[in-house]
Amino acid sequence: MIQDALLRAAVWVTAATPSPTPSGAPNADQVTPGVVGFVVTFLVAVAAVLLALDMTRRIRRVRYRAEIAEKLDAEQAEQDGQAGQDDSER
Repeated sequence: MIQDALLRAAVWVTAATPSPTPSGAPNADQVTPGVVGFVVTFLVAVAAVLLALDMTRRIRRVRYRAEIAEKLDAEQAEQDGQAGQDDSER
């Protein structure tokens, strides 16, 4: 008996609550970022590309400097070795 009354009350409360009806398609201004969103995204992409190019250029420059320093050290060691041989021959 109590269960029957609870079931009837639940059905009555559910039937009294209106269900939402779809209002159609959403407004395009509320869904899309628009021109401002496109411009911001484009600027972020351009900045990322420019940063990648700058990083590549800097890494290449450091590598070239290391190679040149290595060659200069090798030449200096070779000259010191030749000078040492010349001194020992005298």
